[in-house]
Parts: sequence; structure tokens; C-alpha cells
Amino acid sequence: MDATALREFCLSLPGTFEDFPFGPEASVFKVRAPGRTAKMFALSDLQSPRLSISLKCEPALAQQLRTAHPEITGAYHMNKTHWNGVRCDGALPDDMLRDMIEDSYDLVVASLPRRDRESLGWMGLARGDDVRQG
Repeated sequence: MDATALREFCLSLPGTFEDFPFGPEASVFKVRAPGRTAKMFALSDLQSPRLSISLKCEPALAQQLRTAHPEITGAYHMNKTHWNGVRCDGALPDDMLRDMIEDSYDLVVASLPRRDRESLGWMGLARGDDVRQG
């Protein structure tokens, strides 16, 4: 997946926008329900010749992915328990990368209050459970 496709996919998720709180080279993808505080679900230097993306991940799955794929490591400058750094050099299939982006988005949206999740049209995690009531 190239930088353009990565950016377009992140921005295709409901309620997302691109922000630059760390400077012009660091694209931060956030989700926000209307009128609410935004939360980050992805971070990438889209101009880097060695494209990668930092994504939120459940801790047990994060460790499994790192063990199975050398392209996935603890995210640089992030809490490595909850964030993976993923190289986007073509070694991982694009479908897998899209799934990891969606999982990151789902984890962040699942932490929002119910009214915010509903305003985003979010239907729950891929496995169908609504992890938070309220």
C-alpha cells in the first residue's frame, strides 16, 4: 500500500480527519463525533521513503502480530503495549494492513460514549460485541 492509498483508506472511516499536531511531516488520523474531542487511531509520515504506520492494537494481539511478522514492531515513541509500528513496504498484504487500520479505529471508537458511537454509525467491533455500555 502506498502513501496515497493509506491516507485515503484512513480518511474513508466515519468521523475521521487528518491533523498535524507534531509538525507537517506527521499525519495523525483521528476520529471525532460531531462536537466532541478527537482521538488518534493512526500516525504516519506519509512522505517517508520507508513508509510505516503506527496503529492501536489489543496487547495480546499486538504481541502475536509482532511474533509472526517482522514488519510489525512496537510503535516508535508510543506505548508499545498498545501500539504497533507497521512497515508498509509490500511485505504484508494490503488487506491485512486495512484490517489492522480498521481494528485500530474500532478500538478507539469503542472507547467513546454510546451517543458518539451511534452518531458515527459505528456498529461494534468486527466480532459483533459492543464493548462498552454508556
